[in-house]
Amino acid sequence: MSKKVLVTGGTSGIGRAFVDVFAKSGHEVWFTYLNASENSKEVSKSYDVGKVIDFKLDLADHDSVKSFVETLPGVPDVIIHNAGLGSKTVERVANTPHEQAEALIKVNAIGTLWLSNLLLPKMLERGSGKIILISSVGGGITQFTGFSYADGMSKAAVAFLGRSLGADLAQSGVEVFTICPGATDTPMFRASTLDALNDAERKLVIASLPKFRLIDPSEIAELGLFLTTEAAKILHGAVLDASMGLGSNPGLLLK
Repeated sequence: MSKKVLVTGGTSGIGRAFVDVFAKSGHEVWFTYLNASENSKEVSKSYDVGKVIDFKLDLADHDSVKSFVETLPGVPDVIIHNAGLGSKTVERVANTPHEQAEALIKVNAIGTLWLSNLLLPKMLERGSGKIILISSVGGGITQFTGFSYADGMSKAAVAFLGRSLGADLAQSGVEVFTICPGATDTPMFRASTLDALNDAERKLVIASLPKFRLIDPSEIAELGLFLTTEAAKILHGAVLDASMGLGSNPGLLLK
Protein backbone atom coordinates (compact mmCIF):
# COMPACT_ATOMS: atom_id res chain seq x y z
CA MET A 1 0.00 0.00 0.00
CA SER A 2 1.30 3.43 -0.95
CA LYS A 3 2.41 5.58 1.98
CA LYS A 4 2.92 9.31 2.39
CA VAL A 5 6.60 9.69 3.24
CA LEU A 6 8.18 12.89 4.58
CA VAL A 7 11.95 13.24 4.15
CA THR A 8 13.64 16.30 5.61
CA GLY A 9 16.71 17.42 3.69
CA GLY A 10 15.92 15.53 0.52
CA THR A 11 18.04 17.23 -2.14
CA SER A 12 21.39 15.48 -1.65
CA GLY A 13 23.24 12.69 0.11
CA ILE A 14 21.27 10.21 2.19
CA GLY A 15 18.11 12.32 2.00
CA ARG A 16 18.16 12.28 -1.78
CA ALA A 17 18.60 8.51 -1.68
CA PHE A 18 15.57 8.21 0.61
CA VAL A 19 13.47 10.23 -1.84
CA ASP A 20 14.56 7.99 -4.70
CA VAL A 21 14.08 4.66 -2.94
CA PHE A 22 10.63 5.48 -1.60
CA ALA A 23 9.39 7.11 -4.82
CA LYS A 24 10.55 4.14 -6.89
CA SER A 25 8.81 1.82 -4.42
CA GLY A 26 5.48 3.45 -5.23
CA HIS A 27 5.15 5.86 -2.33
CA GLU A 28 4.22 9.55 -2.38
CA VAL A 29 7.20 11.55 -1.13
CA TRP A 30 7.27 14.99 0.45
CA PHE A 31 10.77 16.32 0.95
CA THR A 32 12.22 19.53 2.32
CA TYR A 33 14.97 21.89 1.27
CA LEU A 34 16.47 25.00 2.84
CA ASN A 35 17.82 27.16 0.01
CA ALA A 36 16.94 27.71 -3.64
CA SER A 37 20.50 26.71 -4.51
CA GLU A 38 19.59 23.11 -3.68
CA ASN A 39 17.57 22.85 -6.93
CA SER A 40 14.63 21.12 -5.26
CA LYS A 41 12.48 21.45 -8.38
CA GLU A 42 14.98 19.36 -10.32
CA VAL A 43 14.52 16.57 -7.79
CA SER A 44 10.72 16.77 -8.06
CA LYS A 45 10.83 16.74 -11.86
CA SER A 46 12.74 13.46 -11.83
CA TYR A 47 9.49 11.63 -11.04
CA ASP A 48 5.88 11.51 -12.24
CA VAL A 49 3.92 14.70 -11.64
CA GLY A 50 2.64 14.85 -8.07
CA LYS A 51 4.67 11.85 -6.97
CA VAL A 52 7.39 13.88 -5.25
CA ILE A 53 6.68 17.32 -3.77
CA ASP A 54 9.19 19.78 -2.34
CA PHE A 55 8.66 22.08 0.66
CA LYS A 56 10.86 24.80 2.10
CA LEU A 57 11.85 24.27 5.74
CA ASP A 58 14.32 25.93 8.08
CA LEU A 59 14.76 23.73 11.15
CA ALA A 60 16.52 26.56 12.97
CA ASP A 61 13.37 28.69 12.87
CA HIS A 62 10.34 27.52 14.88
CA ASP A 63 7.99 29.70 12.83
CA SER A 64 9.25 27.97 9.69
CA VAL A 65 8.72 24.54 11.25
CA LYS A 66 5.20 25.44 12.37
CA SER A 67 4.29 26.93 8.98
CA PHE A 68 5.68 23.88 7.21
CA VAL A 69 3.55 21.49 9.25
CA GLU A 70 0.46 23.60 8.56
CA THR A 71 1.25 23.52 4.82
CA LEU A 72 1.53 19.74 4.53
CA PRO A 73 -1.33 18.16 2.56
CA GLY A 74 -1.93 15.58 5.27
CA VAL A 75 -0.35 13.57 8.05
CA PRO A 76 2.66 11.57 6.83
CA ASP A 77 2.67 7.82 7.33
CA VAL A 78 6.46 7.86 7.53
CA ILE A 79 8.68 10.66 8.83
CA ILE A 80 12.40 10.51 8.10
CA HIS A 81 14.23 13.13 10.17
CA ASN A 82 17.29 13.41 7.95
CA ALA A 83 18.05 17.13 7.51
CA GLY A 84 21.02 18.46 9.42
CA LEU A 85 24.32 20.26 9.40
CA GLY A 86 27.83 18.83 9.57
CA SER A 87 31.06 20.18 11.00
CA LYS A 88 31.94 21.80 7.65
CA THR A 89 28.57 22.44 6.05
CA VAL A 90 27.65 24.52 9.10
CA GLU A 91 30.18 27.08 7.88
CA ARG A 92 27.70 28.06 5.16
CA VAL A 93 25.21 29.34 7.72
CA ALA A 94 27.40 30.52 10.61
CA ASN A 95 30.76 32.28 10.79
CA THR A 96 32.24 32.10 14.28
CA PRO A 97 32.92 28.92 16.28
CA HIS A 98 30.26 29.72 18.88
CA GLU A 99 27.68 30.48 16.18
CA GLN A 100 28.54 27.23 14.42
CA ALA A 101 28.17 25.25 17.65
CA GLU A 102 24.79 26.86 18.25
CA ALA A 103 23.63 26.13 14.70
CA LEU A 104 24.65 22.46 14.90
CA ILE A 105 22.71 21.91 18.11
CA LYS A 106 19.75 24.00 17.01
CA VAL A 107 19.27 22.46 13.55
CA ASN A 108 20.25 18.86 14.23
CA ALA A 109 18.68 18.43 17.65
CA ILE A 110 16.26 21.20 18.57
CA GLY A 111 14.76 21.60 15.09
CA THR A 112 14.22 17.85 14.88
CA LEU A 113 12.54 17.94 18.29
CA TRP A 114 10.29 20.85 17.23
CA LEU A 115 9.17 19.00 14.12
CA SER A 116 8.58 15.79 16.05
CA ASN A 117 6.53 17.59 18.69
CA LEU A 118 4.25 19.05 16.03
CA LEU A 119 3.77 15.91 13.93
CA LEU A 120 3.70 13.14 16.54
CA PRO A 121 0.31 14.08 18.08
CA LYS A 122 -1.27 13.84 14.64
CA MET A 123 0.20 10.35 14.13
CA LEU A 124 -0.96 9.25 17.58
CA GLU A 125 -4.45 10.56 16.89
CA ARG A 126 -4.53 8.47 13.73
CA GLY A 127 -3.07 5.50 15.63
CA SER A 128 -0.24 4.62 13.26
CA GLY A 129 3.03 5.81 11.78
CA LYS A 130 6.74 5.23 11.38
CA ILE A 131 9.42 7.63 12.61
CA ILE A 132 13.00 7.21 11.43
CA LEU A 133 15.66 9.48 12.90
CA ILE A 134 19.04 9.81 11.21
CA SER A 135 21.87 10.28 13.70
CA SER A 136 25.49 9.26 13.06
CA VAL A 137 27.96 6.65 14.22
CA GLY A 138 29.90 9.58 15.67
CA GLY A 139 27.76 10.69 18.60
CA GLY A 140 24.98 8.16 18.17
CA ILE A 141 27.16 5.10 18.73
CA THR A 142 30.71 6.11 19.57
CA GLN A 143 33.12 9.03 19.27
CA PHE A 144 36.14 9.93 17.18
CA THR A 145 39.09 12.11 18.03
CA GLY A 146 39.51 15.39 16.20
CA PHE A 147 35.86 15.93 15.24
CA SER A 148 33.51 18.73 16.23
CA TYR A 149 32.18 18.41 19.77
CA ALA A 150 28.96 20.23 18.91
CA ASP A 151 28.38 18.01 15.90
CA GLY A 152 28.81 14.87 18.00
CA MET A 153 26.65 16.28 20.79
CA SER A 154 23.85 17.04 18.35
CA LYS A 155 23.92 13.52 16.91
CA ALA A 156 23.96 12.04 20.42
CA ALA A 157 20.86 14.11 21.19
CA VAL A 158 19.09 12.70 18.13
CA ALA A 159 19.88 9.14 19.25
CA PHE A 160 18.61 9.98 22.75
CA LEU A 161 15.40 11.32 21.24
CA GLY A 162 14.98 8.05 19.35
CA ARG A 163 15.44 5.99 22.50
CA SER A 164 13.06 8.20 24.47
CA LEU A 165 10.36 8.13 21.81
CA GLY A 166 10.84 4.37 21.54
CA ALA A 167 10.15 4.03 25.27
CA ASP A 168 7.16 6.36 25.33
CA LEU A 169 5.55 4.91 22.19
CA ALA A 170 6.17 1.22 22.87
CA GLN A 171 2.46 0.52 23.34
CA SER A 172 1.24 2.89 20.65
CA GLY A 173 0.69 2.37 16.95
CA VAL A 174 3.69 4.56 16.10
CA GLU A 175 7.04 2.85 15.63
CA VAL A 176 10.40 4.58 16.06
CA PHE A 177 13.86 3.70 14.77
CA THR A 178 17.19 5.52 14.72
CA ILE A 179 19.83 4.90 12.04
CA CYS A 180 23.45 5.83 12.73
CA PRO A 181 25.29 5.77 9.38
CA GLY A 182 29.05 5.43 9.22
CA ALA A 183 31.37 6.92 6.61
CA THR A 184 28.91 7.47 3.76
CA ASP A 185 29.69 8.87 0.32
CA THR A 186 27.83 12.17 0.76
CA PRO A 187 28.72 15.84 0.26
CA MET A 188 28.65 16.25 4.05
CA PHE A 189 31.21 13.48 4.70
CA ARG A 190 33.41 14.64 1.86
CA ALA A 191 33.38 18.18 3.25
CA SER A 192 34.17 17.11 6.81
CA THR A 193 36.76 14.44 6.12
CA LEU A 194 37.92 14.00 2.52
CA ASP A 195 37.99 17.33 0.71
CA ALA A 196 40.99 18.71 2.58
CA LEU A 197 43.08 15.64 1.69
CA ASN A 198 45.13 14.92 -1.41
CA ASP A 199 44.42 11.85 -3.54
CA ALA A 200 46.85 9.62 -1.67
CA GLU A 201 45.48 10.67 1.71
CA ARG A 202 41.89 10.09 0.60
CA LYS A 203 42.75 6.60 -0.61
CA LEU A 204 44.43 5.87 2.72
CA VAL A 205 41.37 6.97 4.70
CA ILE A 206 38.99 4.93 2.55
CA ALA A 207 41.29 1.90 2.73
CA SER A 208 41.21 2.16 6.52
CA LEU A 209 37.40 1.85 6.65
CA PRO A 210 35.45 -1.36 7.23
CA LYS A 211 35.10 -3.31 3.99
CA PHE A 212 37.67 -0.84 2.57
CA ARG A 213 35.00 1.44 1.15
CA LEU A 214 32.48 4.18 1.81
CA ILE A 215 28.85 3.32 2.38
CA ASP A 216 26.59 4.24 -0.51
CA PRO A 217 23.63 6.48 0.45
CA SER A 218 21.27 4.02 -1.21
CA GLU A 219 22.30 1.37 1.33
CA ILE A 220 21.07 3.56 4.18
CA ALA A 221 17.89 4.36 2.25
CA GLU A 222 17.18 0.67 1.65
CA LEU A 223 17.55 0.06 5.37
CA GLY A 224 15.05 2.84 5.98
CA LEU A 225 12.64 1.27 3.51
CA PHE A 226 12.87 -2.04 5.39
CA LEU A 227 12.11 -0.28 8.67
CA THR A 228 8.71 0.75 7.29
CA THR A 229 7.68 -2.88 6.81
CA GLU A 230 5.81 -5.14 9.24
CA ALA A 231 8.92 -7.29 9.62
CA ALA A 232 10.77 -4.39 11.24
CA LYS A 233 8.35 -3.96 14.15
CA ILE A 234 10.58 -6.01 16.45
CA LEU A 235 13.24 -3.29 16.08
CA HIS A 236 11.00 -0.60 17.59
CA GLY A 237 13.14 1.78 19.65
CA ALA A 238 16.42 0.45 18.30
CA VAL A 239 19.40 2.69 17.61
CA LEU A 240 20.97 0.93 14.66
CA ASP A 241 24.70 0.99 14.00
CA ALA A 242 24.75 1.21 10.19
CA SER A 243 28.50 1.72 9.85
CA MET A 244 29.73 -1.66 8.55
CA GLY A 245 31.64 -2.10 11.81
CA LEU A 246 33.12 1.37 12.31
CA GLY A 247 31.05 1.81 15.45
CA SER A 248 32.58 -1.36 16.89
CA ASN A 249 36.11 -0.32 15.93
CA PRO A 250 36.24 3.48 15.66
CA GLY A 251 40.04 3.40 15.62
CA LEU A 252 39.89 2.28 12.00
CA LEU A 253 39.07 5.78 10.81
CA LEU A 254 42.37 7.54 10.22
CA LYS A 255 42.53 11.29 10.68
